[in-house]
Amino acid sequence: MIAEALQFEFFRRALAAALLASVACGVVGSYVVVKRMASISGGLSHAAFGGVGLAYLLGLDPGIGATVFAVGSGLGLSAWRRRLGAGMDTSIAMLWAAGMALGIVFLSFAPGYVPDLMSYLFGSILFVPSEYLWTVLALDLVILFAVIAGFRELEALCFDEEFAQVMGLSVGRLHALLMVLVALAVVTLIRIVGVILVIALLTVPAAIARQWVSTLRRMMVVATGVGAFCVTAGLFLAYALSTRYGLETPTGPLIILLALVAYGSSTLMHRLTHRE
Repeated sequence: MIAEALQFEFFRRALAAALLASVACGVVGSYVVVKRMASISGGLSHAAFGGVGLAYLLGLDPGIGATVFAVGSGLGLSAWRRRLGAGMDTSIAMLWAAGMALGIVFLSFAPGYVPDLMSYLFGSILFVPSEYLWTVLALDLVILFAVIAGFRELEALCFDEEFAQVMGLSVGRLHALLMVLVALAVVTLIRIVGVILVIALLTVPAAIARQWVSTLRRMMVVATGVGAFCVTAGLFLAYALSTRYGLETPTGPLIILLALVAYGSSTLMHRLTHRE
């Protein structure tokens, strides 16, 4: 079945995109889990949908609109956080709703062909163009460069923000950088699993990794591997269900379900192997 699926160019392209996206998923997802900012990630992914709609309305590349909206929203939340402190739940909820509402309104105003909303809500990995691979690669390189250059500082921010401030680190700038990294990861993953499911793919592989490793570096590596396994298995399972059984199962939700099964299995194994 594997060799059969790899004969198709669209499948090889989808697999390459999924594996490249798993890098952003594992690296940034580890920060998201350690810093406990899953809700912020969800808010940014839904804000990005507003950018998708505006890009279609203006005749631009949807990826550009998603990136601008996600990064702008991340920087806005970071600046707003310095004023509100920890009380950001309401702001995130409003951003979440506003992104979806704006995206739908902009798409309704867009002239000509209106894209299928389901492809952005739940992903359309099987239809990614070749150019998308270069985009994901570029975003991965930006993320990796930023993480390598500021690893110690970002690690201090995520584990103990007060300690980072005592050390004399610019907590505000570091938090803004972290929000930009999350926004870029969100944009990378939207085509894989869609706006609604991005939060799961960012958090589940990293949550699995955290059960088995104790350092942030190892967590990133393991989370990337888990993410790569989930997206690869989801692609091949969707292909098998379609060709062998005639079940046209959406790939994005299938990937998330596999990730959740992996998390449940990992949790059970962890408890069994760490009994006192």
